[in-house]
Amino acid sequence: MSDTPKVNKAPFDWRGLVLPVAFIVIWYAVTALHLVNTKLIVPPGGVLTTAWAELANGSFYLGIALSLWRDLAGFTLGALAGVAVGTLIGASRLADKLIGPTFHTARQISLFAWLPLLSALVGTGDLSKIIFIAFSAFYPVVLGTLDGVRSTTKAHAEVAQVYGFTRTQLLFKLILPSASPQILSGLRLGLIYAWLATIGAEYLLVNDGQGIGNIVFKGRMAFNIELIIFGLLAIGLVGNAFNRLAELAERRLLRWRAPAR
Repeated sequence: MSDTPKVNKAPFDWRGLVLPVAFIVIWYAVTALHLVNTKLIVPPGGVLTTAWAELANGSFYLGIALSLWRDLAGFTLGALAGVAVGTLIGASRLADKLIGPTFHTARQISLFAWLPLLSALVGTGDLSKIIFIAFSAFYPVVLGTLDGVRSTTKAHAEVAQVYGFTRTQLLFKLILPSASPQILSGLRLGLIYAWLATIGAEYLLVNDGQGIGNIVFKGRMAFNIELIIFGLLAIGLVGNAFNRLAELAERRLLRWRAPAR
């Protein structure tokens, strides 16, 4: 028999459902009793009917696939550039002096302020959306990486010097492993920002009319409140799934760390 101890999974905490269930009950009550204008605050049943119709439509899944592709493509570009720039600024005083002021000034500009420039330069297609999403992921990843690299202590650097580490070994065996918790936190935040940017880009840079963000746009154009609410729920559920997956990946990648006391 194996001596490996069994890991007991934590039971599901049902308290998180209290607020959503209470909201749905109140929502149903105020619409059923006609306490509100049901053209603006639609009944839950109408949203369910619209959701069923959308879920039975193949274009809904095509839209989700396109949104996920745009999101992951932009996030990958932004994350790779963010880790590189954050490491460079954090590890090199010269790079900090040359690049740091420009970076910290540029990140004060609202992300949505870049959309008119992007649409003028590259149009409103997928390329402009992916670039915008990459920008959104870039800033939090740089900041997380920068914080992690700068947190590498002088004592660690002295130990590496004693062992005769080359610059490459110093980067990949000391700096990046030491900074990995902050880097992963920045990547997780960048993933959230990338998803928000995906929806914003699809809503504001309407071109092919496909994508999960376009559901809300179509609902607004048709004044279809049920479709708007369904779109918001779909966006929230996909975003929550992204966050859960990122949290799981972060825990697994940081299993080597000693548990906090």
